[in-house]
Amino acid sequence: MQTTFTIATRGAGLTMFTTEVSRWLEGAGDGLLTLMVRHTSCSLLIQENADPDVRVDLAEFFHRLVPPADDYSMAYLTHVIEGPDDMPAHIKAALLPVSLQIPVQSGRMRLGTWQGIYLFEHRSAPHHRKVAAHFSKG
Repeated sequence: MQTTFTIATRGAGLTMFTTEVSRWLEGAGDGLLTLMVRHTSCSLLIQENADPDVRVDLAEFFHRLVPPADDYSMAYLTHVIEGPDDMPAHIKAALLPVSLQIPVQSGRMRLGTWQGIYLFEHRSAPHHRKVAAHFSKG
């Protein structure tokens, strides 16, 4: 069973799409879900879904870890033609997961109480990101 989720982002930050995945899996039985983002400047995360400050702090941490290309500390970058946020977005995507595997039991993901599935947009502008999903019965 396969599908593609389209996630609309508002720019840099985390966008949760757990509900959409849960609806798609209803009645699917037992197995393994694989999600893979089909872009090179965003990532996928399983992260806390209760306190929105966690998402803010994560976004800020990675912004400080890998600042925009126009920051003096990033003067070594050569891929800057697509804007100051592009190459840093590729670096962040290289550091973070671009695919996830989640066990499914009776059509429900075995996520923890406070866990949600997020697309982590690393570019400044809003995008429509595609996430490929594959469910294997096991």
